[in-house]
Amino acid sequence: MPEPTKENEAPAPAPAPPPEEPNKETEAGNAPPKDEEEGSPAIALPPEWSLGESPATEEQVKQNTNSELSTLFVEKPQTGTVKVGANITFIAKVKAEDLLRKPTVKWFKGKWMDLASKAGKHLQLKETFERQSRIYTFEMQIIKAKENYAGNYRCEVTYKDKFDSCSFDLEVHESTGTTPNIDIRSAFKRSGEGQEDAGELDFSGLLKRREVKQQEEEPEIDVWELLKNANPNEYEKIAFQYGITDLRGMLKRLKRMRRVEKKSAAFAKILDPAYQIDKGGRVRFVVELADPKLEVKWYKNGQEIRPSTKYIFEHKGCERIMFINNCQLTDDSEYYVTAGDEKCSTELFVREPPIMVTKQLEDTTAYCGERVELECEVSEDDANVKWFKNGEEIIPGPKSRYKVKVEGKKHILIIEGATKADSAEYSVMTTGGQSSAKLTVDLKPLKILTPLTDLTVKLGKEICLKCEISENVTGKWTKNGLPVQEGDRLKVVHKGRIHKLVIDSALIEDEGDYVFTPDAYSVTLPAKVHVIDPPKINLDGLDADNTVTVIAGNKLRLEIPISGEPPPKVIWSRADKAITEGSGRIRAESYPDSSSLIIDVAEREDSGVYNINLKNEAGEAHASIKVKVVDIPDPPVAPNVTDVGDDWCIMNWEPPVYDGGSPILGYFIERKKKQSSRWMRLNFELCKETTFEPKKMIEGVAYEVRIFAVNAIGISKPSMPSKPFVPLAVTSPPTLLAVDSVTDTTVTMKWRPPDQIGAAGLDGYVLEYCFEGTEEWIVANTDLIDKTKFTITGLPTDAKIFVRVKAVNAAGASEPKYYSQPILVKEIIEPPKIRIPRHLKQTYIRRVGEAVNLVIPFQGKPRPELTWKKDGEEIDKNQINIRNSETDTIIFIRKAERSHSGKYDLQVKVEKFVESASIDIQIVDRPGPPQLVKIEDVWGENVALSWTPPKDDGNAAITGYTIQKADKKSMEWFTVIEHYHRTNATITELVIGNEYYFRVFAENMCGLSENATMTKESAVIAKDGKVYKNPVYEDFDFTEAPMYTQPLVNTYAIAGYNATLNCSVRGNPKPKITWMKNKVAIVDDPRYRMFSNQGVCTLEIRKPSPYDGGTYCCKAVNDLGTAEVECKLEVKGGLSFCRLLLQGVPPNIIDSYLRDLQSSNPEEY
Repeated sequence: MPEPTKENEAPAPAPAPPPEEPNKETEAGNAPPKDEEEGSPAIALPPEWSLGESPATEEQVKQNTNSELSTLFVEKPQTGTVKVGANITFIAKVKAEDLLRKPTVKWFKGKWMDLASKAGKHLQLKETFERQSRIYTFEMQIIKAKENYAGNYRCEVTYKDKFDSCSFDLEVHESTGTTPNIDIRSAFKRSGEGQEDAGELDFSGLLKRREVKQQEEEPEIDVWELLKNANPNEYEKIAFQYGITDLRGMLKRLKRMRRVEKKSAAFAKILDPAYQIDKGGRVRFVVELADPKLEVKWYKNGQEIRPSTKYIFEHKGCERIMFINNCQLTDDSEYYVTAGDEKCSTELFVREPPIMVTKQLEDTTAYCGERVELECEVSEDDANVKWFKNGEEIIPGPKSRYKVKVEGKKHILIIEGATKADSAEYSVMTTGGQSSAKLTVDLKPLKILTPLTDLTVKLGKEICLKCEISENVTGKWTKNGLPVQEGDRLKVVHKGRIHKLVIDSALIEDEGDYVFTPDAYSVTLPAKVHVIDPPKINLDGLDADNTVTVIAGNKLRLEIPISGEPPPKVIWSRADKAITEGSGRIRAESYPDSSSLIIDVAEREDSGVYNINLKNEAGEAHASIKVKVVDIPDPPVAPNVTDVGDDWCIMNWEPPVYDGGSPILGYFIERKKKQSSRWMRLNFELCKETTFEPKKMIEGVAYEVRIFAVNAIGISKPSMPSKPFVPLAVTSPPTLLAVDSVTDTTVTMKWRPPDQIGAAGLDGYVLEYCFEGTEEWIVANTDLIDKTKFTITGLPTDAKIFVRVKAVNAAGASEPKYYSQPILVKEIIEPPKIRIPRHLKQTYIRRVGEAVNLVIPFQGKPRPELTWKKDGEEIDKNQINIRNSETDTIIFIRKAERSHSGKYDLQVKVEKFVESASIDIQIVDRPGPPQLVKIEDVWGENVALSWTPPKDDGNAAITGYTIQKADKKSMEWFTVIEHYHRTNATITELVIGNEYYFRVFAENMCGLSENATMTKESAVIAKDGKVYKNPVYEDFDFTEAPMYTQPLVNTYAIAGYNATLNCSVRGNPKPKITWMKNKVAIVDDPRYRMFSNQGVCTLEIRKPSPYDGGTYCCKAVNDLGTAEVECKLEVKGGLSFCRLLLQGVPPNIIDSYLRDLQSSNPEEY
């Protein structure tokens, strides 16, 4: 069965019956349909149609529907036919010129099935947009069609308040069989208004077509009989079995059928469901009453019908008859008749006869601009007629050039101001015929009354081109083949047959070939415009005295702008000698808008006056230009170095002989090391004088200097280098001059080298002395000495002398260093004194094999005598080495042994003065093993051990013992107790049934003894007789108040980067964690995230800003108490902090730097 369709959709195509002559009077049920007479398919038409004439065919209905003006569609999808398994595509196009956005398009099958949800393997929906034509194209492609795809489809387009819809059908044919045609008009009827189901469609005829089997014919099944007799619970099953998709229409049809089956008490025979009549015919409605006394009233669309010449009523027994004469389209409506409290209804369809063209259109010829009228006549007045141009419908309107005039049966198409574009084939179409004719529009012959003339105009004057033609038509102006655009200076004037082109203030670019072309004609009117201008020389780019300066060696290209039309002839000259154009060093070049004087590699001799002359047909022009060639100065003479210091010198020079034609502005000075080739500039600002003092030189290095002269042109070549010179300086005075020793005839002095020696180095020292009361200084050393100690000999006893020392190098002697007071030449006795180091005041302990090296300083003069003893006896020098000096004594033992332990006594003696000191040395080693290890007792899993200390303690106290056990089976030793101090122990947790041996190591400060003492007997852990009792443990209270194990730490964050605060807390029961900022709890703030995992609390601040800085607090609360911890967060902002951090600067340095910056510039922060 085909799918049901809506009221506004076109029904599926069916064969149209041939037209019949309208009967003036037709009775209901008298004439069968024409289709039935010619042998219709197996599906019979419903009995609702009672007249011989059928309503308008599907093709006529669809043609009328599609001919209506569409508001959105440009192209609508058309009905198609496809075979099973083939593909088919439906296309809809929408114009988008007036749409601001894409319209909404939906595809439907039947009434309600939206195909957008069915897209997939067999159905694809596509949409494209063509920018040039601005047309949206929507496609629905059905792939591998099946038989049940056949039916009615609908495409809807929506845009804001606009809506458009189009219906089309799809027929699917079997490739091996034929499908019977069905007249879908018989599938529905329109119900009358005023009833419960007014306006509803009856889809009783839309039953699914069953495949016709050729082998055997199945008897025709009346689906409606099945539905009437079936249980309502089986309606859906039956509808699915017989292909009924409109369940709602099916239920309404069943309801209406049941209501009809109800026997009427007033009517013995009711009206037929529908009647059909041609326009102008006569129709007859008949009802039969059960009681002839009942009053009958007839109604049309709810209004009672009164007897008249149009409506005639008759009574024949129980029959009540109403005739409607001369039926018109207005009579097409619903009618019903009432008898008592009951009524029956029907519907009348009036078919309009076709309109014929009685007078054909005639071919017409006209000229452009004339009024054209195309006239035809039709068979009826005010008929609906459509006009077409070359097959496209003409839609007249206020903005259209086409107007339609109707005078009764006469229809006229009027074209105002015809053009050649109106030449076409025009046709008129009615419902019953059509007519066509050709319209030819030609141009009138054109005559040139006044042609254009050539013009020669001076620059700045007005240009006026004028012509006159015989026809008042528009035209186009072109210049050199390009269209002329109107502007402020250019005006195009058209008055009747006269055309003008006016240009104010003529310019050079206005010159050219102008052509005027009348529209629609091939005639052209040409004219040439020539603009002339006297020559001019533009010297605005030069100085006031027209002087051009060029640097020697450079190229001079002097470009002088010129003007003139036609382009003038240019002549350059110097001293009445013409400069030609060519390839010489001095040459001229000419261009349309300028002329250039070119001097390649300018020389001093090129300075002078150059003349330029211009000449054309409009006049002449002259000008003079002065060229000045300048150069850099000559290099100065080599400078002289007059004085030299430790890191400076003084130099002077003479100015250069030739300044290059420009005053000397100053000098640049450079220096270099003699052995180097790299010169370094000493001044970056010009030196105005001819003397200079270089500084910051290195002593002892040879240098050279040179000079550059500078003028406005540039820097000269360097001068010749100066003679090499070396900066040198004497050293500073020696330091710390002191008396080292004094005898009856000598004085020994010592000192330290100078603080500053300089590059000249230090050659040696000179020591001088003078006696008290004299001023004569005597040199103590005839030759320079390198050492910082010297003894002055040959002095008289009890004399007093003054001493000084000088440092000498290549630059000379330094300033002397004086001893502050006179020195008495007489030896002084100094009592001896021993200075024992602090670490030797206690026992000095070393292990066997280590080296012993002890240094004991002492004092005393003259040189004291030293004596060493060990434990009161002389020291064996073969085992112990002793070395003495004037200030200390050293005792050295290369490899210490335990025999070296003891008390060492030192005695220092100066004449009758004696000083003594003692040092205790202890050499230690690892102890021996314990003497005896015994098993005292064995019980349960325990063994009691005891032992005696070792005989040899290694010369050090025993610090502990280490006990090990071994199973007799494996004899693998395991440590049980370490660093045990007592000499008895109990070994526990032994394995029952095993037999154990035990051994003990002794331990002192050097470590464990090399060997261990093992028990002679073994300890057996018996298996029987052991009673094990489970220990009783008291429940431990794990509850505790919250306590922070890791507090918060003051920190800082970078603005825009996430920051986290962490702390850890413990407590039982588990405490509740609350975060606060500035004493305000943080609750439901999306900028903060809080985590707690295994007691570690974390607060994450997302992309903080400076406003997020402050004091943050973490609070933990449980039943036993509360704990809080807080910290301060500072948010660092600003680009400088981020840049410093990215450059690798440590954050603490950045923080210190920003604080100093803030304190120095508080207003900026």
